[in-house]
Amino acid sequence: MRAPAFWYAPPGLLSALLTPLSWLWRAGAVLRLRVPVKATVPVLCVGNLVAGGAGKTPVVRDLTARLRARGVAAASLSRGHGGRMRGPLAVDPALHHAMDVGDEPLLLAATGAAWIGRDRVAAAKAMAETGLGAIILDDGFQNRALHKDLSLIVVDAGAGFGNGHVMPAGPLRESVTGGLKRADALVVIGDGPGLAAAKAMAGPLPVLTARLLPDPAALEPLRGRPLLAFAGIGRPAKFFATLRDAGLSVVAERAFPDHHPFRAADLSALLAQAQALGATLVTTEKDATRLSPIWRPRVAVLPVRLSWDDPVAVERLLDRLMETRHG
Repeated sequence: MRAPAFWYAPPGLLSALLTPLSWLWRAGAVLRLRVPVKATVPVLCVGNLVAGGAGKTPVVRDLTARLRARGVAAASLSRGHGGRMRGPLAVDPALHHAMDVGDEPLLLAATGAAWIGRDRVAAAKAMAETGLGAIILDDGFQNRALHKDLSLIVVDAGAGFGNGHVMPAGPLRESVTGGLKRADALVVIGDGPGLAAAKAMAGPLPVLTARLLPDPAALEPLRGRPLLAFAGIGRPAKFFATLRDAGLSVVAERAFPDHHPFRAADLSALLAQAQALGATLVTTEKDATRLSPIWRPRVAVLPVRLSWDDPVAVERLLDRLMETRHG
């Protein structure tokens, strides 16, 4: 099936020059193929086909909570990108810092059980031995070492699959066609041209839609205050748009690279700019995990939550997950 023009716009000169490198990337993916090891508990993978910024972490958090509400002792498993510890390790927000385990595992551990492990197979084994009933794999769709009972691909409706090229010629980790063949459903977050394109590409795969909504309790104190928003996530513009869509007054924006380690110099410069503008500093919940204890009280945080358009469809997927081992 040919992709819609939205995803496959004519490549620019740089993309064309980098295309041969993308062939090497694909060849490396083939060489990494191996027989996956099956864990003793169900494994649900929440992954994506692009490099960062799709919205996997809120999906993992929501699905973990839904399984726990069913009485299933579920926990997330992340690689621990940006952290120095290799795991397997249960993340403890009271003991660990983002430099230890990565920012996303810390965020997940704030609302549920979360583990890290560079070796996904060893981590899944250690997790199952603690009595867990299910594992939610945060990312790892391209990692073939651990068997997935169910795989969801998360897509940002605003970005879709970019120019349709594999890295470094484009944002894709692998081809869209190849990825969709191994997926069980698509999760499209937000509104934008990527939604219609995802439905066109999905074929028989279910397409679940959702949106990220700001936490009302954290939103109200920010109303009527000038804000200097900063973020070091996959797509900082999404955070800035969320603030504006909520009716908040954003007077300045600062975007940093994904997983940026905020140092005192960064934050001092941000604070000086905010003071000059008479503004309050505000950032994402994920970025807040990378702030030192000295700086956290000086920065407002706006958490977001995932809202499904069809929660019943989500529950049916979880039924299917649990039936893979108990049906």
